Amino acid sequence: MIEINLIPDVKQELIRARRARSAVVSGAIIASVISVAVVAVLAIYVYAVQTVRQVVADDAIKSGSSKLASVEDLSKMLTIQNQLTKMSALNDKKSIDSRVFDLLSAVIPPAPNSVKLSKASVNATDKTLILEGQTPTYPALETFKKTIDVAYVQYNDSDGKQQRVVLAKNVSISNISYGEDETGAKVVRFTVTFDYAEELLSPLTVNPVIVLMDGGNVTDSYTGIPKSIFTDRAADVKGAQ
Repeated sequence: MIEINLIPDVKQELIRARRARSAVVSGAIIASVISVAVVAVLAIYVYAVQTVRQVVADDAIKSGSSKLASVEDLSKMLTIQNQLTKMSALNDKKSIDSRVFDLLSAVIPPAPNSVKLSKASVNATDKTLILEGQTPTYPALETFKKTIDVAYVQYNDSDGKQQRVVLAKNVSISNISYGEDETGAKVVRFTVTFDYAEELLSPLTVNPVIVLMDGGNVTDSYTGIPKSIFTDRAADVKGAQ
């Protein structure tokens, strides 16, 4: 069978163009309908749902405010609660002053260079330790100072690794004078001041110990601080300058 195309090429192109135009117009109409529907949904949400939610939220706020207003001593309770939230941070900054006794047990040399203290003061703000006491001789005082100079704080960091820092910096001796102890014996009175390592009294330091250059160390379980190192301040020698 022989088929003959009686429609000219121009006519076929026109038909295809009309079909494409119809498809475009149909797509545009569908897109417009969808856009109008989306805008309508958004308008309903903004002007209806949001309004309802705002009214409900306002009612809840008013109800909560009324309940809070009916609570007695509310301001005091809020103040206490606020202070409790800061307790953890304050504890992290609080120094453990009891470690000073471990320090003294480690750095006070044995006889004949014995040292007796009449006062120990910790300045947590300046990280300074002030020791007042007496020794039988001036060389004993020098031994005490040198022992402090060679002391270290050994501890474990947050990863469990052992660390070591110098215990004291800017060690100085002042207020040196001669006096008499309770037995009438001549003694050298003094004041030793130094800047201690922050790790010594920090609550964040784990298992700190005092280590001397010659290998000495001290902990709470190793030895306690002897009561014999504390005594009353020596009296002035009559006529001494």
